[in-house]
Formats: sequence, C-alpha cells, structure tokens
Amino acid sequence: QVQLVESGGGLVQAGGSLRLSCAASGDTICISAMGWYRQAPGKERELVAAITNGFSTYYADSVKGRFTISRDNAKNTAYLQMNSLKPEDTAVYYCNTIGKPGERLCDHTDYEYWGQGTQVTVSS
Repeated sequence: QVQLVESGGGLVQAGGSLRLSCAASGDTICISAMGWYRQAPGKERELVAAITNGFSTYYADSVKGRFTISRDNAKNTAYLQMNSLKPEDTAVYYCNTIGKPGERLCDHTDYEYWGQGTQVTVSS
C-alpha cells in the first residue's frame, strides 16, 4: 500500500505563491507517476500536473507557465510550486499516485492512491 501526506495549502492573495508537498510512504517502489488534482466547489476533479519516474511532466493548460511540478525520488516526495495564483485556482488539491500494473512485486497494491487533500484559497 501507499500512504500520501500532503502539506502546504493555505490562503494567499492573487499573484502570490504557494508550494504543496506530497510525501509518499509504504510501497513507493510501486509508484510510476505522481500528480496533483484539484476540485473546486461544484466542479469535477481535474488533473493539474503530473510527473513520471523519468521526470516527464504534464500540465493542464490553465496552469502552464505558472505551476511547476517536481519530484525528489530519494525522499519519495512530489512538489507543486504555484506562482501567479488566481482566484480561480481556489480548490482542494489532492495528491495522486499511479502504480505499476503487471509488475509482480506490486500485485498487492492498488492502481492509484489519493492524499487527504489540502485547501488552497486565493483571494482577489
């Protein structure tokens, strides 16, 4: 199993910055990618950014140029640096991991895991 602990959310004014952290523990060898999703009130959860073990990255169009995802494999931790924050970035941010289906060592783990979520509020 994989456990995820998020930190770094909070209240910030528009134009400000925050950095989210997601520390993974447990069967971390079974993680192939880590990502951040967000869910605003009344909206569906959306993928914000993701990073693979090989450090390939993906960003939603709405955050390109403002957010940066990174990863410290030695610490099993992913980060989301959020700059130039806008009120529309307000949401609960969730850390997510993708596993390694088909790998025998990871047969006992789930395909994905979620953190508990951390609130990010951007005031105008």
